Amino acid sequence: MEERAYEIVVVGAGHAGIEAALAAARTGRSTVMLTMNLDNIGQMSCNPAIGGIGKGHLVREIDALGGEMGRAIDACGIQFRRLNTRKGAAVQATRAQADKARYRARMKRVVETTALLSVRQAHVVDLLVTDGRVGGVVTADGETIHAAAVVVTTGTFLDGLMYVGECTQSGGRHGDQAARGLGESLRRLGLATGRLKTGTCPRLDSRTIDYDSLLEQPGESAPLGFSFDAARPELPQISCHVTYTNPITHRIVRESIDKSPIYSGTIRSRGPRYCPSIEDKIVKFPGRDRHRVFLEPEGLDTTEVYPNGLSTALPLDVQKAFVTSIEGLRDAVIVRPGYAIEYDYVVPTQLRPSLEVRAVTGLFLAGQINGTTGYEEAAAQGLIAGVNACRQLGGEEPLVLGRAEAYIGVLIDDLVTRGVAGEPYRMFTSRAEYRLILREDNADLRLAGQAERLGLLGGQRRARLADKRVAVETGLAGLRGTPVNPSADVRRHLIELGEATTQRPITAFDLLRRPGLGYGEVAEIAGLERLDAEVERQLEIEAGYDGYIRRQFAEVERLRGLEAACLSEDLCYEEVEGLSGEATEKLARIRPTSLGQASRISGITPAAVAALAVHLKKTGQA
Repeated sequence: MEERAYEIVVVGAGHAGIEAALAAARTGRSTVMLTMNLDNIGQMSCNPAIGGIGKGHLVREIDALGGEMGRAIDACGIQFRRLNTRKGAAVQATRAQADKARYRARMKRVVETTALLSVRQAHVVDLLVTDGRVGGVVTADGETIHAAAVVVTTGTFLDGLMYVGECTQSGGRHGDQAARGLGESLRRLGLATGRLKTGTCPRLDSRTIDYDSLLEQPGESAPLGFSFDAARPELPQISCHVTYTNPITHRIVRESIDKSPIYSGTIRSRGPRYCPSIEDKIVKFPGRDRHRVFLEPEGLDTTEVYPNGLSTALPLDVQKAFVTSIEGLRDAVIVRPGYAIEYDYVVPTQLRPSLEVRAVTGLFLAGQINGTTGYEEAAAQGLIAGVNACRQLGGEEPLVLGRAEAYIGVLIDDLVTRGVAGEPYRMFTSRAEYRLILREDNADLRLAGQAERLGLLGGQRRARLADKRVAVETGLAGLRGTPVNPSADVRRHLIELGEATTQRPITAFDLLRRPGLGYGEVAEIAGLERLDAEVERQLEIEAGYDGYIRRQFAEVERLRGLEAACLSEDLCYEEVEGLSGEATEKLARIRPTSLGQASRISGITPAAVAALAVHLKKTGQA
């Protein structure tokens, strides 16, 4: 069989694989992306949506780093909504329904037309590893593809098993075969693996739904997209609808619970806590008499509807019974059954913060193979793995984003430091200590320097970012440097706006810090020029959060020393005086790269961190 050679091989063409392959090719490396089905590149296996709380932040960061997900959903989104709008800007987020077919077709077109990127249909069954270094992959057809770096992004396909009631079949997704052989190859390399579960909802025929009896949920009237390049979404916008389960629904599920593989003992692994099956909801929340269901269209040119909230592995006849017990769904027809899927993942504490496997040079893992759930978490890891595969080949330091730099940094640090605790990891804003700094609105400003350094930004985007940065900095300087004296006109204007007057001179920035005033009102009072709407919004947020942001930056500076204190990967923890047996075992297993990372390992006490710091000083490493 012919042998081929590339610099980088990406295994898988889901959300992680796409971003990994595009990042590698766009930074100048010859790359091949291998997938078992060319027709399913960028497939949304579960809900037809991108974004949400925490997840939307990841998409904006992916976009800021030159990734594709934000641009794709803006081009293919059919409903955009802002979430948490009654809360502060730090936890507000964007979520969009996607036209699944258009999203998939667009991603296929992008990867197929990217220079230096080849896309091929192949089933990878083995890894070539010699003396601890990856050298390529072997396909089921017996072909050897050589590469200096390999990024594995197998999603739920690694030895996947699908369940509908008592029916079980091998597969990584409905209609697609599982990835066999590769999991055993990873275990032969000494990697510890485990099993996780996820699931999906039955799909319904929209023509059989009584929408007149349901609550309509429209999107934003003037939606803003995810990408910093896009002005507005491109497709027509449509509504979703809301309904609820009821006591009859719950009775049907309870009476059939022994037929669910989740409760019969067939499936032993745990699914995502924050996206439970309908069986889990009814068993674990017996006092609830209803649960909300969102009816989400899967596209403009299909009648399929995703009933978000009805994930299940119950038999099809039970699915039909509980679906038709729900208001608006009395005559609903199921066109695809819901199912659960169990799959292998690699314990992520075996990875470096670069997402490279510690035991195998040049082998990177990204996405659900690392124990995460969600398209956004997968895409974020894929981008970082693709970038770092390139940097590893060039002998350059890897891109490792800190917890104060990006939600992507929080995600990866959590994975490689703490693992996934036996259930799929999902991103939330609450996971970030510095979420006042890590907002959706400033992702481009936060990450522009990194993106430019890595060669991921085109000239037009660089110019736009430079203009925005200058505009924001100039606007802040103008606000801080513009005095507002307590004249009669100023006091009258403030009273008309329902604001307290001032008896002493203040600045326009002080005025903008008031929750009830926007930039427009302050500009009129202080005689300032109006600016671009995006810049004005940025200035309002910076002023509103000013004190909190300064305190968070002070905390980041205080902890910077811990992050800068590097720990050697071959450090012998048995030689560190003052460490308990538990601390020694955990540190030796996870191999943190800094005192900061060591301090975040579960069970590592401040005393253990202090002992490490003393050891570094005694051995001349600090």
